[in-house]
Amino acid sequence: MKKNQIVDLEITDLSYEAMGVAHYEGLTVFVTNALPGEIVSAKILKVKKNFAFAKIEKIKKESPDRVKIKLNQWVQTGLASLAHIKYDKQLEFKRNQVVNLLKKAHLDDIEVGQTLPSPEQTGYRNKAQVPVREINGQLEIGFFRRHSHDLVPLTNFFTTDPEIDRVLVTVRDILRKYRVPAYDEINHKGEVRYLDVRRSKATGEIMVILVCLHNDFPQLLGVAAEVSQIPGVTGLILNHNPKKTNVILGKKDYLVFGNDQITDQIGDLKFRISPQSFFQINSLQTPRLYDLAIKKADLKPSDVVIDAYSGIGTIGLSVAKHVKAVRGIEVVRDAIKDAKDNAKLNDIDNAKYYLGKAEEIMPRWAKQGLKTDVVFVDPPRKGLTPEFIDATAKTGPEKVIYISCNPATMVRDLQLFQEQGYEFDRIDPVDMFPQTPHVEAVTVLERTEK
Repeated sequence: MKKNQIVDLEITDLSYEAMGVAHYEGLTVFVTNALPGEIVSAKILKVKKNFAFAKIEKIKKESPDRVKIKLNQWVQTGLASLAHIKYDKQLEFKRNQVVNLLKKAHLDDIEVGQTLPSPEQTGYRNKAQVPVREINGQLEIGFFRRHSHDLVPLTNFFTTDPEIDRVLVTVRDILRKYRVPAYDEINHKGEVRYLDVRRSKATGEIMVILVCLHNDFPQLLGVAAEVSQIPGVTGLILNHNPKKTNVILGKKDYLVFGNDQITDQIGDLKFRISPQSFFQINSLQTPRLYDLAIKKADLKPSDVVIDAYSGIGTIGLSVAKHVKAVRGIEVVRDAIKDAKDNAKLNDIDNAKYYLGKAEEIMPRWAKQGLKTDVVFVDPPRKGLTPEFIDATAKTGPEKVIYISCNPATMVRDLQLFQEQGYEFDRIDPVDMFPQTPHVEAVTVLERTEK
């Protein structure tokens, strides 16, 4: 097999990245946008020792599960790499990811629920972080083509709230008008690196963040004056990111005009969100995710709960009315401030928040004799550290509620919890990110006698 060779392939499976899987002359071939059951004529793009990548030239036999979409940029960029698959099959694909991970870990006896569908399948994202680059002498916004840093210009981001798309295009046009240079990542020059826009579904407030190479630029006042006229925009922030890095946000934020927070809602609770704060992307599905986790926790009025990755307090404050006390732990100082403010905003007085690492704070609490009944964890994609799992076991909760955005690290962590005397019998997948391969999952670990 050689690069640029055209071969006929029968697609037998989907990879976890939602690429079609085929086999040819002893190699596994990953084919972008291909579906199981299809026969395709494909062009080989890259050949490695045991596998190759290819793209479809022609579909010779089409899957009945294929959705015909006019614009395939969403699929090409990975922005919506499942957009060509019927939604019920997307849910099935996500459940199968969890099933397959459990099989690999020899945990076949664990039950996997049906994936909880999202109320919205498109336009659900309450936040967009889009790269800004120059193409053919013009500032463009869009998304990087999958596995590259080639920008595909876009004005419709498909999974993002249409109001956010409107603001992104308007800000793009203002930046063009004032000839603000786009960031050049090769030479580390230019100005605007990303546009970061957040919108509250509850209030309609919109926050615009310009992620810039410098903490000021000559056209800023003119740009700000026009951005302030965009309907719905309540604040403009300049985020200063001077480093040569793929990390989107820098550490310093400068308020240019308006408010540096927007207020959104989960269930009947209000949350103030700052530029650096984590807030679940899918506003309508989030209360359903939390309701599922709270129901599975079977909380009692006497329970003391630890919210170990508390962020701005979304889970802990959602739990507070069901229990005696909540203790939240978070390493981000601004998030702790937001969590305390959000407790006050919702008149919740049984939730306290502590700055620091959970794996350091929890053993200290255990030594002080704190009795913990339930620990909630909602870690980043890398999952939990062994030190954290050890610290949790030492604190002695009856239950650990694990909410995960990455089932691969979740299954790894669950096995470590088993070694500490905790067991689980079911995982429930939740679709927080329709049109993408990402799947959220919830499980309850219960302490058993060793």
